[in-house]
This record gives sequence, structure tokens and C-alpha cells, in this order.
Amino acid sequence: MSDKIDILGLCSAALVEDSRRNLPSGAGIAGRLYAKAFESGLLEPDSFGLSAASTFAWNERYSVGLLEVQRVVEEEGEFGPTSKALLETADGLSIECVRIPMPSAEGRARSTLCVSSQVGCRMACAFCQTGKSGLVRDLSAAEIVSQALTTRVKLGWDCGNIVFMGMGEPLDNFEELAKAIRVFSDRRGFGMAAERITVCSSGPSGGIAKLKSLGLSRLNLSVSLNAGSDAIRSALMPVNRACGLEGLRGELADYPMRRNFILGANYCLIPGLNDSREEARLVGALCARIGRVLLNLIPYNPGREALSRAPTEEEVERFALWLREAGCEVRRRATKGASIMAACGQLGGPTGTSG
Repeated sequence: MSDKIDILGLCSAALVEDSRRNLPSGAGIAGRLYAKAFESGLLEPDSFGLSAASTFAWNERYSVGLLEVQRVVEEEGEFGPTSKALLETADGLSIECVRIPMPSAEGRARSTLCVSSQVGCRMACAFCQTGKSGLVRDLSAAEIVSQALTTRVKLGWDCGNIVFMGMGEPLDNFEELAKAIRVFSDRRGFGMAAERITVCSSGPSGGIAKLKSLGLSRLNLSVSLNAGSDAIRSALMPVNRACGLEGLRGELADYPMRRNFILGANYCLIPGLNDSREEARLVGALCARIGRVLLNLIPYNPGREALSRAPTEEEVERFALWLREAGCEVRRRATKGASIMAACGQLGGPTGTSG
């Protein structure tokens, strides 16, 4: 791996400051070079009229680390194809990101990019393929950001939203997550508004409080809930054993809720495990105590070592009805990418067939 500084892990202000302190000359072009790199995927100091010595100094200190594209598979859908890219890091590890087409409020199609924050995951959630492999290593902020730039430059994906819901637990790699959010938000880079970025988490103890400390009041948060009782959530999600649902509720209640903020709570419905009427009642009571929650009901997507079968439409509708009776605002999450192992809980498994 290169010992150069990958500018994809820096916000533009950090690059300006670093180049001013460490290059003999040429720091004045840092902001423009940064913006061009995020357009082209290339570090091109020679395009700014620098001396040969300054150009050499830039190329010796900095790089733009695009990832290798190993494979892309697609599944056709109503608003366009759901696409999964298998990418390779500089040290030869594989990670995955997914482009998901979504309808906008105006009726136009827009895309969300689901990015990975780790190679593997230590959370070991029973329904998640990624967790079965364990944690290999954290991704750097540059590697996280590179998923978006690599797919835009090499594959033509232009996504309007970023969701940290790929491989890994984002809050388990907090420092690099925070850097990546700053880069995605940088006006000279992707220029993405904070409300276009969502951190999806299993809720490790203390993690949501750390996210709050960033002071990004418009950043979206979504939590993997999956049960209303500690016994069932702990069986499905070992992370729950540290502080339980009450501890999670406390952290969520402290998270800054701006006027139009709605917390996303994801519920993977698994037949025979968390689909009882009692679980629906408990979930409703928990959400009522948190306040302003939209529960995303996600049908279970079986992987290689399936816990159960996928729920039927009748079972999904019945559970949604029970949740509404318990006072929950519920949105049925459409399953996208299951045939290519790109759906929720399937990343890190076999790739599937090309669309």
C-alpha cells in the first residue's frame, strides 16, 4: 500500500492546510485541485501551471485512491436496476456497495448509494451475512469515500444519497466514519447536504452519543431494531447484551431531533422468530417512548445459512397491521437486489447472477 496521503480521506480545508505546511510551493492550488480530483478521480497538479518541482512535490505527497472494480451485477426493478459492485482495496480485500434506485417525491427516479464502512463486521447479527465472516479490518475514510467516487468515475453511477448500511457497523469505526461524512459534505467535493446522508447502526453502546457529538443536526440516523423484547433482540443481535433496549432507547431519546427529523427504525421480519403479536405490541410501546419514529418493515432475505424462510406477503401485512394497532407509523420496505445478494443482510455472501 502507498504511504502517500489519499486526499479522498481529507476535507478540502485539511488539504489546504497540509499542503501549506508541507510543500515548498504550490499550496495555492489546493482547493481547485481537490475539486477537480472529485470530478475526474485523478490527481492532476500538472494542469495548474505549477513548476516541475512543485508538480513533483504534489505527486510525491498525495494520491487519489480509486478502488478496483472486480464485478458488477444487476437486478431490474420498477425504477431502474439495483446494482451491486464488488470492489477491491489496495491490499487485495473485497468490499461491496450497492446502488438502489428510489422514487422521489416529485416522481423522478433518484439513486441511493449504500456504502461499506468495514471489511466484515464484528456485530455477528444472526440474520446478516456480513456478520458471519467476522471483522477483517476497518476501512479508512478514503476507502469509504472512494466507493462513491470509484463507482461514479468508472461505472457512471451518480447517486444523490449516501447510506452507511453496507458491510460493517459504522459506529464501530467512528473516527473514519466522521471523516468520511465531512468529506461527503465538503462543498468542493461531493457537496452533499447532511440530510442526504444516513448512518444506519445496530446501536452499539455509546455509539449514538458519539454521533451526536459531531454536531451535525441534519444528519439522518436509522437503527436496526428487529425486536421489542430484550430476549429476542439479544438472540438476534449480540450487541443488545451490553445495554439492552432501555439503554438504546435512552441514547436515541438524547439524539438531537430537529423539527422535521424522524428516526428510522429497521425491523427485519423473520418468520417464527420475531413475528408474534406480542413483539409488535412491545415494539409499539418502545417507539412511543422514543417519539417520532418511522418503522421500516423489511422482509427477511435468506442467505447461505438461513435462519428461516422469507415471510409471505400475508405475514408481512399482518405484522404491519399489528404494529399500526400498537401505534407505530410503518413503511413496508420493498425488497431490492435479493437475486444478486444485494438486499439487506446479504452483503458479503455469494454475488448471484448478473442482470
